[in-house]
Amino acid sequence: MGKVYIVGAGPGDPELLTVKAVRVLKEADVILYDRLVNPEILFYAKPGCELIYVGKEDGKHILEQDKINFLIYEFATKNDIVVRLKGGDPFVFGRGGEEAIFLKEKGIPYEIIPGITSAISVPEYAGVPVTHRGVASSFVVVTGHGSKGQFPDIDWEALSKIDTVIFLMGVSNRDKIAQNLIKAGRSPETPVIFIEKGTTKEQKEITATLKDVAEGKVKVYPPAIFLVGEVVNLKDKISWFEENLKKVEI
Repeated sequence: MGKVYIVGAGPGDPELLTVKAVRVLKEADVILYDRLVNPEILFYAKPGCELIYVGKEDGKHILEQDKINFLIYEFATKNDIVVRLKGGDPFVFGRGGEEAIFLKEKGIPYEIIPGITSAISVPEYAGVPVTHRGVASSFVVVTGHGSKGQFPDIDWEALSKIDTVIFLMGVSNRDKIAQNLIKAGRSPETPVIFIEKGTTKEQKEITATLKDVAEGKVKVYPPAIFLVGEVVNLKDKISWFEENLKKVEI
């Protein structure tokens, strides 16, 4: 009987991995990884390590979650160290909790290794703090995934009152999200930012207003963070990553 490590791979930049995550990646006999894991991170795998892709693309799972759970279990019964590698943090819309519950029910020893969540780190790379004295004293991270633009589990009125609202997986529903926030009382002129492929060399930032997004005027491609709030106005004062990339290119 082996041990399973449910590991957060961070937002994209391989240098944002934790030291502990690097150690178990180097020791793993099997690594089951998701789509948003930077391929460079897999270079830490030792020779002979089995790499299994179990990601999700265009709203479709390569494997359903139940099948992934059983796959982890099967590998754990035949190997010493199994790593379940997830983008960001495994407990932030990563379904890591579901996998941990399944493993405990099956009697498989496991350990959680947190990862840096993209919800906070990606805005930081764009020069946008999720909180800032005198500007924002609260923030929330919300799933932007809703079937056909419907979000039955979201209290839009409550969200509209929180200073900084961060949506993950919200690109395809961005217009509906913006419309719901405005309808709930958020000012249409509230600044927003989309950050594509955050913390990587391909990072791209798109700023607009909530009204622009609601009217379908903003073109964005996933994966991207969707952030709403006055902290977006701090971007030009804090921005640093773009400047660093330009220096490297020169």
